[in-house]
Amino acid sequence: MMDYVNAFWVGGLICALVQILMEKTKMMPGRIMVLLVISGAVISVFGLYEPFQEYAGAGASVPLLGFGNVLMKGVKEAVKEQGLLGLFAGGFKAGAVGTSAALIFGYLASLVFKSKMNH
Repeated sequence: MMDYVNAFWVGGLICALVQILMEKTKMMPGRIMVLLVISGAVISVFGLYEPFQEYAGAGASVPLLGFGNVLMKGVKEAVKEQGLLGLFAGGFKAGAVGTSAALIFGYLASLVFKSKMNH
């Protein structure tokens, strides 16, 4: 039960902090998303993301911080295996499944639901 509680409050805290950042600064949402991915990657470099994810579960792995962690883990593994070339290939390989799923499900949702955008 505590796993659910920890995931809920940590994920909610991340979302609340991002909302405050959006409201109190003039940063565009795209820049905030990039900031989250980079923050997750930096936390991963210092070895702090794994304990954080063990504690928070999906509250840490689902937000964009988790995507930054996935990219960094992929880069680390690829550099060990391939050397410098892994620096460029590792993030793409590690993030491919999540990115592909987002694109496919986004496309399927666009077929099912009608857009409300006015042109």
